[in-house]
Amino acid sequence: MSARRLVFLYAEEPDRLRYPPDCPFKTERAGLTRRRLRSLGLLGTPDRREAAPRRARRAELEAVHSPRYLEELQRAAAGELTVDGLYMGLGGPDTPVFADLFEYGAWACGAGLVGAELLQSGEADVVFNLWGGFHHAMHERAAGFCYLNDVALACHCLAAAQHRVAYVDVDAHHGDGVQAAFYRRSDVLTISLHESGKTLFPWGGFEDEIGEGPGRGYNVNLPLPAGTYDAAFLGAFEEAVLPLLRAFAPQVVVVELGMDALAGDPLTHLALTNNAHARVLAHLLGLGAPLLVAGGGGYHVENTVRGWARAWQVCAGADAEPDALAGLGGVMLGSTEWTGGLRDPERPVSAAQQQAVDAALRASIDAIKRNVFPLHGLPPAAVASHGPAFVTP
Repeated sequence: MSARRLVFLYAEEPDRLRYPPDCPFKTERAGLTRRRLRSLGLLGTPDRREAAPRRARRAELEAVHSPRYLEELQRAAAGELTVDGLYMGLGGPDTPVFADLFEYGAWACGAGLVGAELLQSGEADVVFNLWGGFHHAMHERAAGFCYLNDVALACHCLAAAQHRVAYVDVDAHHGDGVQAAFYRRSDVLTISLHESGKTLFPWGGFEDEIGEGPGRGYNVNLPLPAGTYDAAFLGAFEEAVLPLLRAFAPQVVVVELGMDALAGDPLTHLALTNNAHARVLAHLLGLGAPLLVAGGGGYHVENTVRGWARAWQVCAGADAEPDALAGLGGVMLGSTEWTGGLRDPERPVSAAQQQAVDAALRASIDAIKRNVFPLHGLPPAAVASHGPAFVTP
């Protein structure tokens, strides 16, 4: 069992806030994950406790968003969508206007700030803010179900407190809003592993986007081809990402743990299982820095809830415990799809899938090692190549 102190941020008020019923983004995922954890005895002890978040104040939000943008968001939430609001991205298919849009974002941002405070004070080693992860929101633009950028705000505040911050984003969508916020800064290392912009919104996040000026080399993108599977994803993470994280030596890590990279997500084209997310978290915990874990994407609700619950289980050091959960399966876990507990079943990989994915990932890894590694004092050959294939023989 781990001695880590985990905090799950939860309050009833934000849990009642909702996006429109026809929107793929479901805010109830955080509350469902909490219920799952409590039912499994993984939440509710001194070292695995809940804490109440708060709503972010307007002055705090202005650290990453302009006053006029915040005003337009509040007008839209009150039912007044202006021309300026339209130019700021409001009212699109992925940015619906609804009464809770500002309130929900403010709670997500406030939760991120509370999480950062708990880590800085030493009261927690890992904090989960599953309402957060709105990595597409820009300084003055909404996009991709994101209106207020909680993860950029948390990173900014942690960096302002003189911490070296690593931001690691494993959502299937590129973390473009966070990239934009820190593109010219070296106090926050932003790393995004996401489905390639060739096949998925927001159509960017390529290997040559490495930061500018003081931030050159501190923005890293690892695009994933459609069909990316666990072994390929983990091989790429271990070869291209881990050396950079170790060289940067972060004092705190902010993780956008979107679960839309899981196979079966209706909006993406990747083929991961939550075993990959569990391995990534184990690597991040191994850095020895506290973690702030934000939610993010995940449009298959049950898969997302199970993935987040397993992530908590990993952080609690309980992932290798005898799985009383497995026998309970669909009854206790609320899932009719998988009776193996919180772990996803392994997925077969075809030869054609392996060949296509491995070739694309090899090119991306080589580009990162060539263009970014030297900027961190790492020679391009610092890590032995996995060769053309990532599947373990």
